[in-house]
Amino acid sequence: MVRVPTPGDDGLDDRVPFLARLESRERDVLLTLGREMRFAARAELLREYEPTTHVLLVLTGWTKVTATAPNGYVGLLALRGPGDIIGESAALTGRPRSATVTALEPVLASVVNYDSFRSYLSEFPEAMIQLFGLASDRTRAADRRRLESASLTVRERLAALLLELARTHGRAVPEGIELAVPLSKIELAGTIGASREMVQRLLKELRERKTVVTGRRTLIILRPDVLRRVGGGSGS
Repeated sequence: MVRVPTPGDDGLDDRVPFLARLESRERDVLLTLGREMRFAARAELLREYEPTTHVLLVLTGWTKVTATAPNGYVGLLALRGPGDIIGESAALTGRPRSATVTALEPVLASVVNYDSFRSYLSEFPEAMIQLFGLASDRTRAADRRRLESASLTVRERLAALLLELARTHGRAVPEGIELAVPLSKIELAGTIGASREMVQRLLKELRERKTVVTGRRTLIILRPDVLRRVGGGSGS
């Protein structure tokens, strides 16, 4: 059985996944509607612009949600993990997928087809209310990120992002806090609206200040207090 965070686990409403918002019976019924599928790391679960056929419920593992701009720039929109629902907006509207979802590590997901999901929401209107609440929380989180992008420097945005990832996806190791979600420098850059070269330069500065240690898709935060100062108090 998937273990999902419950409301209040981290104090961030936008990080409370859909399955955690449901009553136990609603959750159990929804999980019986799907068929489980496994995806290898870096495999695409959903593809931008493809037709809508189903929603996904992530049971284990982490994914990234990306979208491509007309000029080819790929932005990282969100991370989705255990308990999260993916593809619900396209399923409800009937429109093509608005983003690509890729596994960051091996992922187990429940695949629920469009008709079954719509029937489920009709039978359990409270689940529909929780779905609307999730959409609202995600919108507020996106608005917050846009505000940060407009008001902070790239250096401050990177520090704030690393602190946010440490809080929501960090695990304690002897050296400090390791980010449990493997993100590349390109993916970090896409999240804060910066170039890969800029992120490389800023990470080099942080390494020289003994604030972080980086490797291939690994990052350990040694001094979160330094990141808080760089980010002007973000994440404190």
